[in-house]
Amino acid sequence: MYRIINNHEDFLLINKSSGVIFHKGSETEGLLELLKKEAGIMELHAVHRLDKVTSGLLLFAKNIDTAKDISRQFRNRLVEKYYIALSDRKPRKKQGLIKGDMGKARRGAWKLLRTMNNPAVTQFFSCSAGNNMRLFIIRPRTGKTHQVRVALKSIGSPVLGDPLYHGKEEGLEIDRTYLHSYALSFTVRDKE
Repeated sequence: MYRIINNHEDFLLINKSSGVIFHKGSETEGLLELLKKEAGIMELHAVHRLDKVTSGLLLFAKNIDTAKDISRQFRNRLVEKYYIALSDRKPRKKQGLIKGDMGKARRGAWKLLRTMNNPAVTQFFSCSAGNNMRLFIIRPRTGKTHQVRVALKSIGSPVLGDPLYHGKEEGLEIDRTYLHSYALSFTVRDKE
């Protein structure tokens, strides 16, 4: 379900598997509760989230001061986040910015709107990965629900295996959603 990457005195950084739910369900424990129990950490605060289908780096603060500080960095867009994704569809453009407000669509999905009142901003680069696949490196400049997934869908290259935005492909055996959070850059305050 997860692998601990860095068990720092102020934070816990894990690599979350695809398919792991973050929030507690009616029948299942959420990742936060599971981590507290299995890692033996009594105080653990979520400072950001990943969708159930997304794998990769997930950060938790081990004290309230660190939680406030890192949450402030996320809110003020000081944390750099990078994702990698695969798609079996060629994008309308190979790199650039995808900008627009996010609006609710059907069945829990979101869509990119043409308005710019409070836009999601996503930077991306893509290249061929062979076998008619496209590799994307994505840097979301904002942090909206489903932002990366909606951005790639909006340029014609939904994430391979995404149950909400991709649709089923005949003849393809897809075992997961191919979206992975692979890098985070943030600061931890010095203690004196």
